[in-house]
Amino acid sequence: MTKNMNFSVIIPAYLEEENLQIILPELQEEIAKITKEYEVLVIDTMKSKDNTKDVCSKHGAVYINREHGDNYGDAIVTGIKYAKGEYVLFMDADGSHSPFFIKNLYKYKDEYDVVIASRYVEGGSTDNSSVLILMSKVVNILYSVILNLKCKDVSNSFKLYKGQQLKKLNLKCQNFDVVEEILFKLNKHNKNLSIKEIPFAFKKRMFGSTKRNLFAFIFSYLVTILKLRFGK
Repeated sequence: MTKNMNFSVIIPAYLEEENLQIILPELQEEIAKITKEYEVLVIDTMKSKDNTKDVCSKHGAVYINREHGDNYGDAIVTGIKYAKGEYVLFMDADGSHSPFFIKNLYKYKDEYDVVIASRYVEGGSTDNSSVLILMSKVVNILYSVILNLKCKDVSNSFKLYKGQQLKKLNLKCQNFDVVEEILFKLNKHNKNLSIKEIPFAFKKRMFGSTKRNLFAFIFSYLVTILKLRFGK
């Protein structure tokens, strides 16, 4: 880990050129207000499918291609590998995670191991449909109870971590369930893991379409919860 690199922001991106055009300038401006030693890593597909690389170059972000595959889990693992920051934040590229909220997470970086932008604590909310909200809440309750995770919003990827703790993890999930796997394995390695949830208003994506297949999403989460709970 590079000396004096304080903060890494990792953004998995899959055909998100339009959204990144908007997000990256805002992100650079907001992070510069809280630390001067930072990096923004955009983790694109293995082979570029749009002009994301040019957008990153224009707005001062580090462009990295995923390794081993084009799944979301591959982007997360690739991002962790290359992140140099003492603290690491994951955020989505679709505009659902506001750069202006980062300062609210960052201020708790020294007090807690994980800081979560939470939809499901008092004051939090989401713009998703009623069906998706219900499904999400069921998934989060199952994960928190079965995997003994002391938080209400397990599945939201907008979280701040300590970089060294992330780099010790052996992550195997390939899809969006890698978000839960991270929290579960951090908790497994540290029984005193401290978590802070901050109310957050989740917004719908700005441009493009979601990369989540609903039925595959449900099946993947059910399989993962069993693997994590009963695996070694």
